[in-house]
Amino acid sequence: MCSPSPSPAPTSTSTTTIPEYAKPYAERMLGKTEALTESPYQTYGGQRLATATPEQQAVRQNVAAMQQPGQFAAGTGLAGAGGLSALGAGQQYMAMATDPMAQQAFMSPYIQNVLDLQKQEAIRDAQKGQLGQNLASVRQGTYGGARQELAKAERERNLQQNLANIQATGTQKAYEDAIRGMQFGTQAGIQGAQAASAAGATLGQLGIGQQQQALDLAKAQEAFGGMGQAEQQKALDIQYQDFLQQQQNPYKQLGFMSDILRGSANLTATGGKTVYEAPPSVASQIGGLGLAGLGVYNLLK
Repeated sequence: MCSPSPSPAPTSTSTTTIPEYAKPYAERMLGKTEALTESPYQTYGGQRLATATPEQQAVRQNVAAMQQPGQFAAGTGLAGAGGLSALGAGQQYMAMATDPMAQQAFMSPYIQNVLDLQKQEAIRDAQKGQLGQNLASVRQGTYGGARQELAKAERERNLQQNLANIQATGTQKAYEDAIRGMQFGTQAGIQGAQAASAAGATLGQLGIGQQQQALDLAKAQEAFGGMGQAEQQKALDIQYQDFLQQQQNPYKQLGFMSDILRGSANLTATGGKTVYEAPPSVASQIGGLGLAGLGVYNLLK
């Protein structure tokens, strides 16, 4: 015995229709939609990026034209000249210290005259001593004797020794004075060279400071110009956003109109259901009740 085949599962269908009064609106909406979709792409013709302000352009031109400060060249020249002068002064001193001609140049030109006068005075003193000794010998009766000759030779030797000492002492003092003069001149030259080097370093520092001040001022001016550029960029961004909103406005209007015609979850009166949904047929409603409902339906026909 075959069991009866199961009955098919009940189905329900629904049909959505547009009321007559809404059809003109729907047709115009579709026409506008078609026109929008076929319209060419519209590019933004306005400015998007803010250009550099006049302040920024002026600063950039100044920085681009900025050159090495003039103090650098002058300072380098002074420092180099000072170093060479100091080196030259040292070398010159070493050469002069061992050069008799250079030593003579630093000695007093009257030193020998002074020494000659001292020698003449020493000779006169010796002659006075000899004269006194002769007179004493005459009185004693020993003049012209061997004893007198020995005494005379001793006085002569002492005189020559004294003259040599005068010459040597005077020459040594003149030499020492010449060396001190050369040292003083060399030291003065070295100090001048050091002063030149220090002045060169100072000029270099002044140049660095001047250049840094110019760069700091340029940064401040660039920042000030950047404020104006930012304000200009903000205005351009607002214009561009307005353009985008203007482009989207027709689509938003069509979307709103479509929601009104179709019904929308945003319209609370419909409970989120379709507004123009046809009510289910009697057959579909009875189909949902199963076989028992089918019998009742047949009785009512």
